[in-house]
Amino acid sequence: MGLFELLLLSVGLAMDAFAVSVCKGLAAPKVTFREFLICGIWFGSFQGLMPLIGYLAGSGFEKYISMAAPWVAFVILSLIGGNMIKEALSPEEAMNPGFGIRTMFMMAVATSIDALAVGITFVAVPVKIIDGGSFINVVLAVIVIGVITMIISMAGVKIGNIFGSRYRAGSEIMGGTILIFIGLRSLITHLDSSNTLSDNETLFGMLIPLAGTLLGSAVIYAGKSRISDSVREILLGSSSGIMLSIAVWGMIEPAIGGLKRGGHSGILPVTGCFCLGVIIQLILDIAVPHTHVHSDLTEGPESRLAPEIKVMLKEVIHHIPEGIALGSIYAAHFMKMEWVSSSVALVLAVAIALQNIPEALYVSLPIRETGSKAGKAFFMGVVSGIPTPLLGMITVVVAVLFPGALPYIMAVAGGALIYTTIEEIPQIASRKDNDKGALAFVAGFAVIMMLIFL
Repeated sequence: MGLFELLLLSVGLAMDAFAVSVCKGLAAPKVTFREFLICGIWFGSFQGLMPLIGYLAGSGFEKYISMAAPWVAFVILSLIGGNMIKEALSPEEAMNPGFGIRTMFMMAVATSIDALAVGITFVAVPVKIIDGGSFINVVLAVIVIGVITMIISMAGVKIGNIFGSRYRAGSEIMGGTILIFIGLRSLITHLDSSNTLSDNETLFGMLIPLAGTLLGSAVIYAGKSRISDSVREILLGSSSGIMLSIAVWGMIEPAIGGLKRGGHSGILPVTGCFCLGVIIQLILDIAVPHTHVHSDLTEGPESRLAPEIKVMLKEVIHHIPEGIALGSIYAAHFMKMEWVSSSVALVLAVAIALQNIPEALYVSLPIRETGSKAGKAFFMGVVSGIPTPLLGMITVVVAVLFPGALPYIMAVAGGALIYTTIEEIPQIASRKDNDKGALAFVAGFAVIMMLIFL
């Protein structure tokens, strides 16, 4: 391994530390140079120390390190992230700046423990930076890794603080959510025997819809507590059109083609799975208490859940088939299925992200209108979108492990998506001036259809 490869490795290893550093910046009202330095030194030191320990331990401990590291990272980051969210929702304004020894130690360990395995690889793939002994080259390598991580971490704190200093509660919630997701990603990637989620393109695709959810939820910080009926109708129409287009052209049509290529008559099993998807979504509708806030309709069993929880659960139900659809299309992309276009995965991820913006808005704004704090409303909007990447990752793994089931999974997702879309259409049709919503529906449907087949 030469210097160039080492630099690339260093940047890759620093990404988790960078993400956590951004979270630290988001959560802090003001960050001094001393705190920048503390964050950089902690993350840089541990990112350099762990590969050295791995190298000295040798390959004999590789199995145990690989087994324990993801669980340790998941537990630590989930605890810290959950505490950040709890503090953000707390009525007290005071908050822990989070740069103490205990907190920084736990975060540094969580973000660097995977690097132990990197040090073990230095035994099998020697580092060659200068002419000298192998141990000297390893020491130089871990110094390079540590310095690069330190610089990137300090930059992450600054980037996060620029945004977080203005929107403290929402930023702390966002930071806590990111930490939990990083830990969860580490654990699911470890449990994924197919190694699908080790593919950066697949993992990035899972996160695109979550970006739309974060953006939609963050609109409440723009100073408006409500949107006009016309804008709401247009957003509802466009998101419904996007979802229907995804169901038809992104799920059902490829599923029929995939089964035909396997020598089967595609339409009958697809129809059966389509109906199964509708039934699953109907059961969720009946079993989960939820509120369609714009039509003031509450469905499901009677419950003492708070009204804002029911508003959030409505979008959670809607995001379940989106996650399955996203995971199935990325599984097809990962396995290079000929009956799915190579560009469809990214198109669907972006399409889901676009329609997640108004869906998150439908959660955050109504909750804010009831008098809840902006941080709480933002948090509810973010949580409503978590099922999409989570179920997406699970579906990718299942579909890759059982590739023959992929067309059936896509047909199920298509049926569920169409059911959830049909539920929204009456909200457009019931209005006196519904042309705007209808045109937005058609536009959303047509744009996604065009992008899928281009």
